[in-house]
Amino acid sequence: MAKTKKELSGLEQKINDWVSNHLTHIKVIDKIFFLDHLKIMLHAGLSLTEGLNVLSEEMENKKMKSIITEITQDVEKGKQLSEVLEKYPKIFPPIYVKMVSSGEVAGKLEESLEQIVVQMKKNHALTSSIKGAMIYPSVIIAAITAVAILMVTVVLPKLMTMFNEFDTDLPLATKVLIAITNFMSKPLNLIMMFGIIVLTIVGFISSLKKSPAFKSVVHGINLRLPIIGHVIKNINLARFSLTLSSLLKSTLPIIEAVDITADTCGNVHYRNKLHEGTERIKKGIPLSEILADSPKLFPPMVTEMIMVGEKTGEIDRLLTELSNFYSDEVDKTMKNFSTIIEPIVIIMLGLAVAGIAVAVVTPMFALIQNF
Repeated sequence: MAKTKKELSGLEQKINDWVSNHLTHIKVIDKIFFLDHLKIMLHAGLSLTEGLNVLSEEMENKKMKSIITEITQDVEKGKQLSEVLEKYPKIFPPIYVKMVSSGEVAGKLEESLEQIVVQMKKNHALTSSIKGAMIYPSVIIAAITAVAILMVTVVLPKLMTMFNEFDTDLPLATKVLIAITNFMSKPLNLIMMFGIIVLTIVGFISSLKKSPAFKSVVHGINLRLPIIGHVIKNINLARFSLTLSSLLKSTLPIIEAVDITADTCGNVHYRNKLHEGTERIKKGIPLSEILADSPKLFPPMVTEMIMVGEKTGEIDRLLTELSNFYSDEVDKTMKNFSTIIEPIVIIMLGLAVAGIAVAVVTPMFALIQNF
């Protein structure tokens, strides 16, 4: 006999709903699935409400399913899709809402949804390649830190007790190692160091959020860093060209498109330059000329292609080519990131091991000579 499904009590249902709404994460792939399938259904001839109803049944993610149901109810009341999506800024950022709104005004909602899906997929691929590349160095740094703590708290203290019995004057390297070991071997000192590190990180992040001047300095330094600075530039250029291309294809005016694009750039210098550019575009100055004023942010290749696009009326197509180029550059760099960082890690490990070896072996060698 088949078991009947147990009905949840009122409290259990509330707990279940709270977990679904607050702890369930909406993945990018869920949003892509929703928008892509909505576009397909509209292309197949279904009405917007019919498509939304079907998707609310198909969606497996409970939080996304609940949101689609709410969207459907609002659309059935006569509200525009863009107006409803605006209520969920964490799920549908303003850039996508603007693209949907532009598609509704131009009667090209299906095309706008297609542009959004393309951009989301490219952004997701770009973000995934960056996160994937960070795994290797993160594991290496964690392993080195763990070994270093183990050495100074367990292994070296046993050796240092032997050195303390030496009558001869110890080398400077050994004295430094003894001082570090004595300090790190005390649990209270380790806790204090950990607290200082945490407070420093929290203070740094807080200053980045609250102080525009501090953020500008840090982001400026980031752009000048070897290897990393080049990657940061390529990431910002890829997002700039991809976003602006998608917005222009959605028939948004260039002034509004550039202003929205500025907020998608992670580096504040790119963001400020583009926001300033919108005011100059209003005065009739071409975008290529504005960007050409900052060759360190926007290389000549970018400004030249945009200038050609402005003259031929194909700026969106050329921006797409630029986004593909810079996305590929970031992807190649991220795939080779482990190869690039390995020599740096080996040098750092070599210096650390050599320093410990000198500090440990030198007094032993001096002791042997005295006998």
